[in-house]
Amino acid sequence: MVSRTRMIVGCGYVGKPLASQWQQMGDTVFPTTRSSDRARQFEQAGWRSVIADVTDPQSLRDLPETDTVVFAVGYDSSSGNSREDVYANGLRNVLDHLSEHTRRVVMVSTTGVYGDAGGQTVDETTPCDPARAGGKAFVQAEQYLQSHPIWSTRSIILRMAGIYGPNRVPRLADIQAGNPIPTPAGGALNLIHVDDAVQAIQRAADSETFSPVYIVSDGHPVDRRDYYREVARLLDAPEPTFELPEPNSPAAKRAQADRKMSNTRIVKELGFTPKFPSYQEGLASILR
Repeated sequence: MVSRTRMIVGCGYVGKPLASQWQQMGDTVFPTTRSSDRARQFEQAGWRSVIADVTDPQSLRDLPETDTVVFAVGYDSSSGNSREDVYANGLRNVLDHLSEHTRRVVMVSTTGVYGDAGGQTVDETTPCDPARAGGKAFVQAEQYLQSHPIWSTRSIILRMAGIYGPNRVPRLADIQAGNPIPTPAGGALNLIHVDDAVQAIQRAADSETFSPVYIVSDGHPVDRRDYYREVARLLDAPEPTFELPEPNSPAAKRAQADRKMSNTRIVKELGFTPKFPSYQEGLASILR
């Protein structure tokens, strides 16, 4: 297998296991970070770290020339930047500084670009209609990428469902403590285990034929309250209790968009086969 060079712009919860996978395959990995301390950690892992900030074009002037670029930047509310600054303008800044020899750009987006579907199934043909600031910023980023004169034909957008995995199980502490969980009755929760998120990015990066956009989910939406009940069961914790979230809270806003994500396109076109085909297998691998 031919080794490749990969740059991961924003090497966090998904980026680090992705970097490890590519390193094990013999690829050279360039993770970016704003932190010199994290850069040293990346170097200790055997990666070639790059100190760069997507909101600062000057810091992007010397990006390495790589075969693959994955844009997977997270939002830091303490940075003073808006989500538009990070996701939309940040992607624009990165694209402006890439080598023309870059073969593939993979943008990690979110299913938050969709609106309320009234519990119906959503796929890649469903119009975007985000209600929250993050989803709106990602729509701007996607539109810019898809209209770019160079990168539009070399890019894949992956709209990730809610990513969970080790050290990222929502409301774990509340369930262990027996605290009421603020979540409405009903409404689908769409999920993807971090290992399967990594698999999707790898497949997108190396596929020779592809569509411009894929939804990445395990394909098995779950009622929100059933998800928390399963967490409690695996922890041998008491049956969780629930309360309605505050009307303008993040939990309430997330619940307002009731939709079921279809992963049919990525399964058929890229051969994506989730290691964890539902929340039950995924939670069991974490909590047992």
